[in-house]
Amino acid sequence: MEATHIEHIGIAVKSLKDSIPYYENILGLKCYAIEEVKDQKVKTAFFKIGQTKIELLESTDPEGPIGKFIEKKGEGIHHLAFAVNNIESALKEVEEKGIRLIDKQARKGAEGLEIGFLHPKSTGGVLTEFCEDKNK
Repeated sequence: MEATHIEHIGIAVKSLKDSIPYYENILGLKCYAIEEVKDQKVKTAFFKIGQTKIELLESTDPEGPIGKFIEKKGEGIHHLAFAVNNIESALKEVEEKGIRLIDKQARKGAEGLEIGFLHPKSTGGVLTEFCEDKNK
């Protein structure tokens, strides 16, 4: 398995409306997409800087993963996502190396990507996501 680049950095926020102006007006980035991922109970906003994206995550349900994260830890970096060429193979390979998976199989994520999460208890406390763009 080889990660090709950092696909995005996920940042949990209480409000996209309140958070987007910082990235646009202070950092000079442009929000190019807002999308709701219903099964993950989240609304996302994307910015691009170089090859890497920043994904803001607003919970649509306090019982969803982002709602629980903000309740426990507050706003801030939620996860680090790596692009991989074959997500099924990558998930299987890291599991065989002893990494605990949240997702044993890839699922649909924002921007049409196939995604899978690795458990932070196996990754030094960093929630890690693998992403594959199967539309390329």
